[in-house]
Amino acid sequence: MFPKGFLWGVSMAGFQFEMGDPAGEAIDPSTDWFAWVHDRSNIKRGIVSGDLPENGIDYWHRFREDHDIAKSLGMNAYRLNVEWSRVFPKPTFNVEVEVEREEKLLKRVGIDEGDLAKLDELANKTAVEHYREVINDLREKGFYVILNLVHFTLPIWLHDPLLARASKLRRGPLGYADPRFPVEFAKFAAYVAWKFGDLVDMWSTFNEPSVVVEAGFLFRNGRFPPGLFSLDGYKRALVNIAQAHVLAYDVIKRFDRKKAYSESPSEAYVGIIHNIIPFYPLRPGSKRDVVASKFSDHLHNRWILNAVAKGWVDLDIDMRMEPSEVFEAYKGKLEWIGVNYYSRQVTRDRTSIIRILARIPAYPEMVKGYGNECQPNSQSLAGRPTSDFGWEVYPEGIAEALDIAFEYGRPVLITENGIADREDRLRPHFIALHLRVVEEYISQRKPDLRGYLHWALTDNYEWAEGFRMRFGLYAVDLETKKRIKRPSADVMATIIREGTVPDEYLKRALEVVKGVRLSL
Repeated sequence: MFPKGFLWGVSMAGFQFEMGDPAGEAIDPSTDWFAWVHDRSNIKRGIVSGDLPENGIDYWHRFREDHDIAKSLGMNAYRLNVEWSRVFPKPTFNVEVEVEREEKLLKRVGIDEGDLAKLDELANKTAVEHYREVINDLREKGFYVILNLVHFTLPIWLHDPLLARASKLRRGPLGYADPRFPVEFAKFAAYVAWKFGDLVDMWSTFNEPSVVVEAGFLFRNGRFPPGLFSLDGYKRALVNIAQAHVLAYDVIKRFDRKKAYSESPSEAYVGIIHNIIPFYPLRPGSKRDVVASKFSDHLHNRWILNAVAKGWVDLDIDMRMEPSEVFEAYKGKLEWIGVNYYSRQVTRDRTSIIRILARIPAYPEMVKGYGNECQPNSQSLAGRPTSDFGWEVYPEGIAEALDIAFEYGRPVLITENGIADREDRLRPHFIALHLRVVEEYISQRKPDLRGYLHWALTDNYEWAEGFRMRFGLYAVDLETKKRIKRPSADVMATIIREGTVPDEYLKRALEVVKGVRLSL
């Protein structure tokens, strides 16, 4: 059985859900992603779908309806973010703050009430009040709110992805790779903590930091902005996110001084939401594949957690902890970990001159036919069904993802888990199998696992894929914006209500998804 007090809910991101009203009142043109998905060259080259977010599901106006739907399913938690570009559509560079360094890294920003007043003059008060209205509606309906600060998108004044790509990062603003990024993010975090601290206690700085740096900087013609291969840009972005998190951790603590929920551990409980992927070597007997798998695990899963929990910022990404890479000011800047889990990856080492030039232990390649590298609506090489996205259904991996998170000794919340499945063919079984693995994990390990948030309540705008990938427990008719219940919503509601995965759900799921190992 799932424990009493377990959080059941959904997660969402502003850019993916907010826009879509017929009058266009909710359009936010001030983000890097808005520029990216509207770029004619990107559309023509197939880098983005051509679908536009302003044709989306209109959470901006329909949030009360969606909150009612979530409540009807028995949910009690909701994770959302405030869009930086909506709060600050204009630059905040001119609000100058004191900055302290610890050797190579930023250590602290000296933001005070006067700085917050200056930021308040620049802020879009209409957007701030709207977000307060959204959160208040959730609170009134009995939801525990988790507030995330950045879910991929950045203001266009901090990241011009088309200019960054065209200039090969020589001209900007450069977003995550921009030297101004950590301090600007800290100002945003301080302001949001000041404005929303009375409504929320549980904070996340970033959603899936590994994804934005990998997808943005490790692929030529990549589908995430700025969409170019730059190992230097990748490393700069990684280090900037670590610095930004540490600076933001302190200012959130400083300016959120009010406990919003009696059950919260503190007034400001600050974590990070991380996409954790179990990596397996293609050939377990091959030393090179094993090293490639470990290196992938280090960079994708552990790099950011090591930096903000242990103070080890692996600046040269070589997996070797050197005394000059351990920063006292970075230790313990993490109180909880959000785990997003979708599938696994199988890796092998690829022969490349880049490995030698960059002095890295391996140059990993994700093997096609496993994990996220499968054909849509087919079978993986392991005989598992795959989603509309071509992601392998691999429920056992959620236990391994949790193992990695719990190594850091913090409470954990599953903050995303879901499947792109327009026909709802696999989703009921996906939910039953993943939650049975979680249920077994809780029973056997007795971990400090706080809850499970599904991605997503409704269909959404899936970044470069547009509307082609449907993740919702409820479908959305993009013409009328009507929410239409899928059968998987009832599966989710039954599991929440009964506090366990019913045996009949499990039996049907195992008939569809063969070979799942449920005993941990």
